[in-house]
Amino acid sequence: MTQTATLGGGCFWCVEAAFAELAGVEDVTSGYAGGHAEDPTYREVCSGNTGHAEVVQIEYDESVLGYEDVLEVFFTIHDPTQLNRQGPDVGSQYRSIVLSHDEEQQQLAEAYVEALDEEGGYDDAVVTEIEPLETFYRAEEKHQNYFEKNPDDAYCTMHAQPKVEKVREKFEQKARA
Repeated sequence: MTQTATLGGGCFWCVEAAFAELAGVEDVTSGYAGGHAEDPTYREVCSGNTGHAEVVQIEYDESVLGYEDVLEVFFTIHDPTQLNRQGPDVGSQYRSIVLSHDEEQQQLAEAYVEALDEEGGYDDAVVTEIEPLETFYRAEEKHQNYFEKNPDDAYCTMHAQPKVEKVREKFEQKARA
């Protein structure tokens, strides 16, 4: 059965590229969520005035990949202790956020973050927002599969490629064959 997860951990190009590596992932769509403006554009979201985060919506086969697996990968490929930034990208549009599709996802995400904090694996507290998804807006077509279309782009080689490699190495058993 296909399930959907919506996550933001910095630039959506990087998050999208990392999740595209996993077996069971049927589709990854870049977009915007968590804000107040209706049908925002990339330029509007980048201004920081819409309240949206750059996010990806992941459709996955739960018989191959569980929601806990999705969370594990997500919290591995970004720094959930950075408030409103990831690497060189600064602003609330790059915040760490989990947008739940139902009460079960909400509870699992909250428990996951609580466990991360209890384990003390980070020097700072996890600042990832966890809230119900209200509306997901698909990003413009040029942002879809950006890494796949532009593997030699300087931003991609510096920021997306390391996340892809991390997924291939750390989640080898979950990677596409």
